[in-house]
Amino acid sequence: MKVNMVSDEAIEDQVVMNSKFKSWGSKAKKWMMVVGPGLIVMLADTDAGCLITAAQSGASFGYSMVLPQILLIPILFMVQEITVRLGIVTKKGHGELIREYFGKKWAYISSITLMISTIGALITEFIGIAGVGELFGISKWLTVPFSTIMLIMIAFMGSYRRVEKIGILFGIFELTFIIGIFMVHPNMNSIIEGIQSVPLHDSSYVYLIAANVGSVIMPWMIFYQQSAVVDKDLKPSMIKKEQTDTLVGTFITQGIMIGFVALFAATVFRDHAKATEETVGDLVNSLSAYIGSGAAKAILGSSILGGALVAAIVVVLAGTWGMTEVLNWKHSLNERLNRSNVGFYSMYAIVLIFSAVLVLLNRNLVSIAITVEVVNALMIPIVLGFLLLLEAKALPKQFRMKGLYKYTVISFSLVVMAFGVYMIGPALGVF
Repeated sequence: MKVNMVSDEAIEDQVVMNSKFKSWGSKAKKWMMVVGPGLIVMLADTDAGCLITAAQSGASFGYSMVLPQILLIPILFMVQEITVRLGIVTKKGHGELIREYFGKKWAYISSITLMISTIGALITEFIGIAGVGELFGISKWLTVPFSTIMLIMIAFMGSYRRVEKIGILFGIFELTFIIGIFMVHPNMNSIIEGIQSVPLHDSSYVYLIAANVGSVIMPWMIFYQQSAVVDKDLKPSMIKKEQTDTLVGTFITQGIMIGFVALFAATVFRDHAKATEETVGDLVNSLSAYIGSGAAKAILGSSILGGALVAAIVVVLAGTWGMTEVLNWKHSLNERLNRSNVGFYSMYAIVLIFSAVLVLLNRNLVSIAITVEVVNALMIPIVLGFLLLLEAKALPKQFRMKGLYKYTVISFSLVVMAFGVYMIGPALGVF
């Protein structure tokens, strides 16, 4: 009879391996508790309007629009990173802090302009959703009401974490455009040459840079992420992890923007094809000549639909959180609809329905879009100004920016504010 003997060394090795697995599992669990707000807000940043702007940039100026997208990475992270510290340390949303430190008047101004911006952004998302549906012969009278009902039901689940997971799942579909990148084979030498060529003397190029800044740094992102870290009940010990979450999301969203620039630089710009990239249909028509109609519809359709859905969730929550914080209403997603939070959920649903109806009626959408563009341009310097002031006033000294990092953030923010002011003229047709 044979007896299997196990050595003490083997048992020790097994114990060590088990403890390592437990340690890794514990670390992964802690990360999963934190990850989310930064990732979802960044995925929402590449919505239908942003992707169309990136496509226009690539089609008009080729790879020379890659460098501005790279330069926006640190700016975007620095701005959103402030909201992480503000939300986690103060346990208050952005609108709530503005009311507390600058009074009700400024709080109402910021929340009303935010709500106008929210409705305008939702119109863009619903137009994107309708455009994707029409690619496959589905009427907007089906896609827009269906997506509205779905978005309302998602929020009414009574769990922020669940809403966040669904939003991130939608956002993952944005990455399908990568298939298109492999199909068109961008030339690396052309990319390097394009990065080195920045035609700042061209006013159209400067305007597109301003449009890209405006489409990457959105006022509603600040309101959303600050309220999200509060609703998720993150602790000060989790600040670094949430900053990492935001950094990863920043690279992903800018990677998506750069990918769309490259996709259209490698096709439309390369062949000097005259194309107007203003709608989902325009993007598909332009790309169809290079990868086929079916592939263009599937790749761009899923990418834009994913971006539009995750952005719709984030945008409507940002507007609803911002307004209800200023009104001092109960504003958490962590409770199902009841008497105490009926105002929050009602506002969420009404904003979605109102925006959807505007798209379905299709009345004066051009003028609405111009108004929203002006409001966004005006809000960028206002919101960033409040953000910097709150960072200095609302946070204890140990959580504030210091030294070179502080002055770098302020300098970058001033550049972004300047582009925001610059965009007002073109949006109004003044210059």
